[in-house]
Amino acid sequence: MIRLVVGLGNPGKEYENTRHNAGFMVVDTLIKKLRVKGKREEHLSHTFRVRMGGREVILAKPMTYMNNSGLAVLNILEEEGIDPSEMLVVYDDIDLPLGAVRLRERGSSGGHRGMESVIKHIKTSDFPRLRIGIGRPSRKEEVVKWVLSPFEEEELPILRRVLDKSAVCLERVLLIGLADAMNYCNSPLD
Repeated sequence: MIRLVVGLGNPGKEYENTRHNAGFMVVDTLIKKLRVKGKREEHLSHTFRVRMGGREVILAKPMTYMNNSGLAVLNILEEEGIDPSEMLVVYDDIDLPLGAVRLRERGSSGGHRGMESVIKHIKTSDFPRLRIGIGRPSRKEEVVKWVLSPFEEEELPILRRVLDKSAVCLERVLLIGLADAMNYCNSPLD
């Protein structure tokens, strides 16, 4: 039973529409879809609370910058009494092409600095995650520049479809459970 959804990203206007903020974008899309109001600034994060599936669910966007996301996540888990297995983290993945979305019950960081921080601070990688494909740059040395760059104009229609699908995926996870939501979440875009 998921009680916390964390979207990873970087705060600030300069990062708003960058690839590395795909996690923030998914959470923002879900907040808008559910018409959630009442942003709180707590737990080193911007949080929103919503009732789904008969329970309160926290939607969070850590404000600690990507590489320190674990500080905020640990704060939320400890202060709210949430077990890591009751949390789902949404983040960008350069190993998936733009348009791909993957829901998993657990896994490694895959080299993602935000996930490395979360795993380091909460001392487990045993929690669900939704990976949002952003594609990989043609040259390995351009990875940092790539993830901090905005989506290209021609990518925006695909991005909008990914964000909508990801929000529906999260709704399904929250309402019917992780295992039952996987088929929908891991299927190709329509």
